[in-house]
Amino acid sequence: MSPIAQPPLPSFEVRLTAPDIRRWLDGNTGIRGFTTRDSGVEGLHVALLALSHGNEIAGAIVLQRLLESGLAPKRGRLTFGFVNLAAFERFDARQPTASRFIDEDLNRVWDAAVLDSARRSTELNRAREIRPLIDKVDVLFDLHSMLWPSDPLILCGTSSKGKRLALGAGSPPLVVADHGHASGRRMIDYARFADETTACAASLLEAGQHWQQATVDTMLTSIAGLLHHLDLIAPHPALPRSARQQQRYAEVTMAITAASSNFAFVQPYRGGDVIPRRNTVIAVDGETTIRTPYDNCLLIMPSLRPSRGHTAVRLARFAEA
Repeated sequence: MSPIAQPPLPSFEVRLTAPDIRRWLDGNTGIRGFTTRDSGVEGLHVALLALSHGNEIAGAIVLQRLLESGLAPKRGRLTFGFVNLAAFERFDARQPTASRFIDEDLNRVWDAAVLDSARRSTELNRAREIRPLIDKVDVLFDLHSMLWPSDPLILCGTSSKGKRLALGAGSPPLVVADHGHASGRRMIDYARFADETTACAASLLEAGQHWQQATVDTMLTSIAGLLHHLDLIAPHPALPRSARQQQRYAEVTMAITAASSNFAFVQPYRGGDVIPRRNTVIAVDGETTIRTPYDNCLLIMPSLRPSRGHTAVRLARFAEA
């Protein structure tokens, strides 16, 4: 197949204003940007995290709103964490893609061998700083948004407990089990959450496109569903009433990593698109054609301009929840 021209990088419209979170930076945990509210009653320790990527400001807006509303658990503890503060401080709506991270992706370093190594970077140092608190959390819900158009979804890793947690939130309507990225482990892949021998669980919410109000709304709905599912909070005006949606469950069978700088999709797919026929060509990577391995192949978060060595798309099939 002849090479396919890369689409021009679009001009992404920023419809959200980065929140002023200075009031919450001191926190009360000894970790900058992390605040824990303790009910004084025995129960789970749940963490809601935002800004694992510094330009994903929808999550920061949500956490700021919940903190300012006084949201607190009726049992257990609830932690609100702003993760990559260094990258967030560089966010500029005129160049909104430039502040995802400083040195490396903070959500690719959650392997004990990496965390315990002698290597240094802004993000790795921050991961080590917050690790002691992560090591005490029972449930982690990591708030993210997406650059390219895609239906919202929850990624639950490969553990059955992650799947139960994601389905328990009741929203958004798609839950996806996946193996993560070749470039490194996410926080939900950290052994505390991924190991089936522990009771701790984590899920990652991809709530919609960056910088859109609908993404903020999806985050609030999912958080409400999760916290009510865990019986952690009473109804609260800062959160919508929990309303379960009809959810579908899919399992990623293959993650396509761009092997060249000439990776290109044959058309501008959207996350959530389903390709009806097996063996359909969806992309070209140098001299290699990328084809669907089965009928009704679900495309998970296609990146229309992937860098070499980064995930271009994940291919999934629907399964029984």
